[in-house]
Amino acid sequence: MVTAVVGANWGDEGKGKITDMLARESDIIVRFQGGSNAGHTIVNHYGKFALHILPSGVFYDHTTNIIGNGVALNIPDLVKEIKGITYRGVPMPKILVSDRAQIVMPYHILFDQYEEERLAGASFGSTRSGIAPFYSDKYAKTGFQVLELFDDDEKLREKISRVCTAKNVLLKHLYHKPEIDEDELLNTLHGYRDMIAPYTANVSAYLNKALKENKRVLLEGQLGSLKDPDHGIYPMVTSSHTLAAYGAVGAGLPPYEIKRIVTVVKAYSSAVGAGEFVSEIFGKEADELRRRGGDGGEYGATTGRPRRMGWFDAVASRYGCRIQGATEVALTVLDVLGYLDEIPICTGYEIDGEIIKDFPSTPQLAKAKPVYEIMPGWKTDIRGIREYDKLPENCRRYIERIEEELEVRISMVSNGPKRDDIIYR
Repeated sequence: MVTAVVGANWGDEGKGKITDMLARESDIIVRFQGGSNAGHTIVNHYGKFALHILPSGVFYDHTTNIIGNGVALNIPDLVKEIKGITYRGVPMPKILVSDRAQIVMPYHILFDQYEEERLAGASFGSTRSGIAPFYSDKYAKTGFQVLELFDDDEKLREKISRVCTAKNVLLKHLYHKPEIDEDELLNTLHGYRDMIAPYTANVSAYLNKALKENKRVLLEGQLGSLKDPDHGIYPMVTSSHTLAAYGAVGAGLPPYEIKRIVTVVKAYSSAVGAGEFVSEIFGKEADELRRRGGDGGEYGATTGRPRRMGWFDAVASRYGCRIQGATEVALTVLDVLGYLDEIPICTGYEIDGEIIKDFPSTPQLAKAKPVYEIMPGWKTDIRGIREYDKLPENCRRYIERIEEELEVRISMVSNGPKRDDIIYR
């Protein structure tokens, strides 16, 4: 059976914790898209970790953790992360990397930085991790797959020369930056080959065999529905598909194998980077929610940037669940809201005097104003509660109102950062 854990919102929903928790019952965990441009924060008995490219199952000794072909593979980042967790006492996890995964090249990171600088005030708020240039090259068929590192050296050198000819024109004439040295790049790729060799595998064949043996596979997504390049708030999106449907492509397994889609929804809203954000709040109100939010504050796990804050957006979240094909919802960070007397829920958007309930296109979104329903707060700390019926009445009313708006069952409620801070419904 295959389960996917994905986000309904802008990312930062708490997918890492849910994946880490569900990994206990899984045999294989697969990252199927994205790169080291976003992170998953996990708190367990080893400590607190921010994973950027490693799957969130690496803390269990019974799991195989896979980097799928859909991932933007930064090889030095992967090796650094492996060393980082083992240095802190985590046993060396079993890791496989798809030989069809493509490599984030050093120049991808530079092009990302140079383009954001060139765009200045019109930039996309990139993490400058090379993700957009990487995926651009992948679909332009000028990227490098892991398997090419093990090919004949002359073929590798020939491709490097062909790619550098085009890249150096841009570096010289558009960005006015130093050109790529072909010999230096070849040496870098030789180093990457040695780093990745112990982990490289035919992942699709491995998963095919595992499914025949009834192994339990968990797909782990990065970011959320609203950052998908087709169905999100384009152009302020990421460059890979953030939807569960892409899990089949990015992992290399049949789509009909995905039976369960756990869509993670945040009990309030947050976002990193530019783009429309209808329920966004500002000033002291935002500062207080940011300070109390997440685990140690609402700051990007990769960038450290303060997240933009907002109240729960039922319009965006319902759409996010629908486009993911959610079979159930995990509601996270509910404990954060215990300080509030009243809690707004955005239940509609007002656009040109009309109230709508369906998530609109980006041009319409720019004109949208939030329509709020005010719910009473519960004014108490709910951490440590493990049974739904023991939650304060107003807290349960808040959950059930959200469930009503989402039109999907909330099966799990997270009320703290630790692995066991969870309520099953």
